[in-house]
Amino acid sequence: MQNNPYAKKRNTTKVEQPILLLFNKPFDVLCQFTDNSSPKRATLADFIKVEEVYPAGRLDRDSEGLLLLTNCGKTQHLISDPKHKMAKTYWVQLEGDITDAALQELRQGVQLNDGVTLPANAQRIAEPDIWLRHPPVRQRTTIPTCWISLTIIEGRNRQVRRMTAAVGFPTLRLIRAQIGSWLLADLAPGEFKQISLS
Repeated sequence: MQNNPYAKKRNTTKVEQPILLLFNKPFDVLCQFTDNSSPKRATLADFIKVEEVYPAGRLDRDSEGLLLLTNCGKTQHLISDPKHKMAKTYWVQLEGDITDAALQELRQGVQLNDGVTLPANAQRIAEPDIWLRHPPVRQRTTIPTCWISLTIIEGRNRQVRRMTAAVGFPTLRLIRAQIGSWLLADLAPGEFKQISLS
């Protein structure tokens, strides 16, 4: 396994009460605690030493940002079950300078191979004040990039990437900034914050 610049050693802690972890998942980290491949890849176990917590939903290996973990089955179901339609907001770096027409397509719903997406909230944003990615995003000097904020209430496989590609602006970098009322805030890559659940 490659050395991860964000990995930190933490003491294992056993918990007896319902908790939620807000974790900033770095790029190239699997959204699981074990990996049977060879060579081994970075997993959640490299960062989180709290027992009996499990991801509520997923975040692709090549995506970054907010991942929620909990030891409470009810909370996990509320967050991850698509029928609850919990909103998730992403900061998305795109290849090219997105047009108003493409933004409107994202807002209205995009035709994908598994059907039309539900309407989304899509807005241009300034480049967020965020960490450098390791490795950095490959960019072509002749093609500009831009950032958008995209909020969706579905959880299809690689949905954001497929949506932006469908409107002609491939995703270069994808960071989840918010799930429901929970925010990434100032968590650095590889850091988590623990909160108690009532």
